Amino acid sequence: MFSFRRLFRSFKYALKGFLIVFREEQSFQIQLIVAVAVLGLIFYFNLRVWEIALLLLLIMTVLVLELINSIFERLVDVLKPRLSNYVREIKDIMAATVLLASIVSTVIGVIIFWPYFESLI
Repeated sequence: MFSFRRLFRSFKYALKGFLIVFREEQSFQIQLIVAVAVLGLIFYFNLRVWEIALLLLLIMTVLVLELINSIFERLVDVLKPRLSNYVREIKDIMAATVLLASIVSTVIGVIIFWPYFESLI
């Protein structure tokens, strides 16, 4: 049976997790600031629908990967001591994943926004 109470509780837990990562992860804070800036540019410029969809997909990809990175960091810390080489490698690989997604997203963002900025000059 569908329960609004359970649904509300699920959203509450999700928001709590979001706030934990927002408070504790500087990278996530920076990525959110960049995401808000990109959203502002989307509204400022008259972008095509596919450009908006691609930018939103890239924003969500980077943010979701950062959330997953935070999950892995906490998980491996519970399973193995912080000084383990495996823990360090897992954390580094996850950080590289987020970095790669961020770099590709930035390049695509520049490709999309360049003609719009160029028309302002």
